Amino acid sequence: MVSLYVTIDTEYESGFTAKRGPDSRAANFDRTIRGLTPDGEVGIFHQMDVFDAHGLKGVFFVDPMPALLWGTGAVADVVEPILQRGHDVQLHLHTEWLDIAGERNPLGTYRGPNIKDYGYDEQCELLGLARQLLMDAGAPSPIAFRAGNYGANDDTLRALASVGIGYDTSHPPGLMGGDCEIGLTAADRAPLRRHGVIEVPIGCIGDAFGGLRHAQITALSYREIIAALRHARDNGHDSFTVVSHGFELLCRKRERINRIVTKRLAKVCAKVAAMKGVTTATYATRPPRLAAEPDNLEVLPGTPLLNGTRMVEQAVANALYG
Repeated sequence: MVSLYVTIDTEYESGFTAKRGPDSRAANFDRTIRGLTPDGEVGIFHQMDVFDAHGLKGVFFVDPMPALLWGTGAVADVVEPILQRGHDVQLHLHTEWLDIAGERNPLGTYRGPNIKDYGYDEQCELLGLARQLLMDAGAPSPIAFRAGNYGANDDTLRALASVGIGYDTSHPPGLMGGDCEIGLTAADRAPLRRHGVIEVPIGCIGDAFGGLRHAQITALSYREIIAALRHARDNGHDSFTVVSHGFELLCRKRERINRIVTKRLAKVCAKVAAMKGVTTATYATRPPRLAAEPDNLEVLPGTPLLNGTRMVEQAVANALYG
């Protein structure tokens, strides 16, 4: 049985508030949490509707740092509906909010947009604070973490262990060369123990046109996601992690619904609900297990037809939705 972790990074948009000012909370909520458009909404409430319709569970990695500016009520507005509907809340963190918080910045300084930009002691302080803010907003004590922008390093893992958070899922094998500086490689694709925590890599598939492609709702086609899950099941993999965001079903400017991606999520959920040997899981009820052979996990190989079809679909989506 493959445990599928459908993970949704759930966050207010720091750049929006940096431009609009501290009175932008309601507009920011509508834009990035509700995904509100003139044609309806496709944010986390819509996503939970889709999950619930098919009996699936999601893992919402919620960023509590806007509480520095708006108080924990702003985060409770996100956390409470997720928990009421039986989904999982875990910890996310965007350090960009330290710059916006001004005098409320607990470190008194802003060093950069990623947690890796801070020293080990500072990371311990930030993670301890974020954990408490999330709990103050009504969440259970989190056991899992994902860094904003995947921007973690090995000190982040050590700091997580220090504050009692046992899982990290910031390593994206399909996005090497990005903001993540955890000392792992593209070959590290299965859960493994590192610096006192279990690192759960983001899922990926082979790309016939070179390298790996990360498992994100906007990055893979419906056929690629389902083929990856079949491959994981048929090859005895214990888990597979897919990434999405609260605003991911919107166009790039977050003003219109991206119909292609919205339909993709619905189709994936319907298929997963009917698949034998695959079930959605959460960190709260069934956290990922260490792989018996973490260095020996083969992902779905790339094929020109499968990957080429996605490229055509992505080109159409980009033309329509930016």
